[in-house]
Order: sequence, then structure tokens, then C-alpha cells
Amino acid sequence: MNEKKIYLTSGEIGCLWTSYMNDSMSKYILGYMLKHLNDPDIRPAVQLAYDIAVGHLDELLTIFDQEQYAVPHGFTEQDVSMEAPWLFSDVFCLTYVNHMAKVGMLAYSGFVSMSAREDIRNFYTKGLVEASTLYNQTTEIAISKGVHSRHPYIEVPKEADYVDSKKYLSGLNPFKNKRPLNAVEISHLYMNVLTNSMGVKLSISFAQTSPSKEIQDYMLRGKDISSKHIQIFADILLENDLATPRLPDVSVSNSTTKTFSDKLMMFHMSLLSAAGAGNYATAAAASQRSDLALNYERLSLEIAQYVKTGADIMIKHNWLEQPPGTKDREKLARKKGQYE
Repeated sequence: MNEKKIYLTSGEIGCLWTSYMNDSMSKYILGYMLKHLNDPDIRPAVQLAYDIAVGHLDELLTIFDQEQYAVPHGFTEQDVSMEAPWLFSDVFCLTYVNHMAKVGMLAYSGFVSMSAREDIRNFYTKGLVEASTLYNQTTEIAISKGVHSRHPYIEVPKEADYVDSKKYLSGLNPFKNKRPLNAVEISHLYMNVLTNSMGVKLSISFAQTSPSKEIQDYMLRGKDISSKHIQIFADILLENDLATPRLPDVSVSNSTTKTFSDKLMMFHMSLLSAAGAGNYATAAAASQRSDLALNYERLSLEIAQYVKTGADIMIKHNWLEQPPGTKDREKLARKKGQYE
């Protein structure tokens, strides 16, 4: 007796499409890094990240074939110049993989929760484990090399306590002292400094290697936005006598040779911006001081405007690949009427 076929849901179709796009991009960025990387301690972590991306692509192609699912265009070897001069420092590569592993852990946990079919859930559960393994490995390497940015130390609580006044939630009145930051608020501020610092370096590397002034201007605008956000978060930490992150040497070279296609770079900035907006939304919800939540909401709007400009540029150049969706029923009906 044949088992009844279980079709993919809209959630699973969307997750699979997103996974293919992200992994096909990662394959070529990590492949470029591997060609130039020298540090023998860092290389295994980048190799693991590359192997994970390639393995996912193979599994996704198998699923697409089984489901007669049109394979997304994604990215190809045409989107990277392997002969381009070295662009990133070895520590940058380590920090980049560590950051993308964090993005992957968040993404895969969401994909698992949006999937119902057993094979798709298993695929994303395995992906979550792989991303966690990669994060742990890169963190250990960074610690051993003294380039890991630890969150600030604060006093360990000696007793549990309750909020005894509504003033605990205030923070907008400039004439009143704000209460000190709590541990949850500190952690989000610190993490958003780190993620924006990665955005600054990537924006600079993409701006200096793109031959297009339009893309250069867009990337430099991204750098300015990230730098401004870093300053805002760092100032809040300093107001509370907390050290700002000691950022590792994640430098980029002076190369101006085209390394990645404009299409790939624009997609990557879109991915990072989406992750950043998600971080801000989580931070706003977790922050109990009203001025912090308002800051995150205000800065999220700036990211949204930046993403909109990027999407317009990608549409203009036919770089924005469309995710799968439902058919426009009204359009189909009107089209049918033309032939009757």
C-alpha cells in the first residue's frame, strides 16, 4: 500500500528557498576565504563552515528534485573572483564565521518551528546543531587567540528581587536620572555593538571593491548607519560605567579589485540588515527602560529605509530574486478572459 504523499507547506517552501539562497552565497564567500587564509588555527573553522554550506546545497537539491521544486538561481562561481587579491584579515574571517553562525542559529530555530514534515524538521534540526557546533568552535578559537569580545562583567546577584516602582520602566525624561542598566539590557546593547562593527567592516570592503558608484554610495551609507548605531549603544554603556567592546583586528586590506559581484554584495547586506532588524526587535522587547526601547524602534526604522533603498537598487538591476508565492487569482482570471 502506497503511503499518502505529504506536500510541502508554504512555511516549508519559504524556508527551503531562503536556505538555498543563503547557503549558495556562503559557499562562494567562504570558498574565497579558504583560498587566501593562512592561519592554521582558523582555517579548520572556515573549512567546516564551507563544508556545511555545500552539504546543505546538496541536500536541498535532492529535496527540490523530489518535489519538482524549481531550483532558485542563487549564486554561482560567476559571483566571485577567486583570483582577486586578499581582502580580509584572517581574524576577520574567524569573526565573520562566528557572526554568521549566530545568525544561522537564530534562522534554523525559526525554520524548525515553521516546518511540519519530518524530513524538513530533521534537516533544520541538523542545521541548528551544525550552526551551534560552528559557533562553539569559532568562539573557542577566538578565546585561545585573545580576540574574543566578552560581555562586560557585573556583580553576581546575591538575592532575588522585585521591581517596586513604575519608575523602573521610565527613562524618557531628560531631567531625571535614569536607573542603571540591568543585565538583559546590557547584553543586547553589547551584542548590537558587535554586530554593527561587522557591518562596518563588510560595508567598507564591499564599497572599495565595487566598480559601481551607486553600489559604493549604498555601502558607505550602510557603514555610516552602523557607525552611528555603534556610537549610540556605546554611549549608553559608558553612561553606566561599562566598557565598550574591545573589538578584534577584523581589518580589511586596501584592495580595490572587484572580488564579489554587486548582486552578491547587495544580497549579503540585505541579509545582515534583516538580521540586525530582528536583533533590535528582540532587544526592544527585552529592554524595560523606555528610552532603550524607543531607541531600538527609531533605529529599526532607519534600517528599514536602508533595506528599501537596497531593494530598489536590486530590482532596477534585475538582481532581486523573487521568493515562491501564490498566484494572482484576479490576474489569472482576467488573462483567461482574453482568450475566451
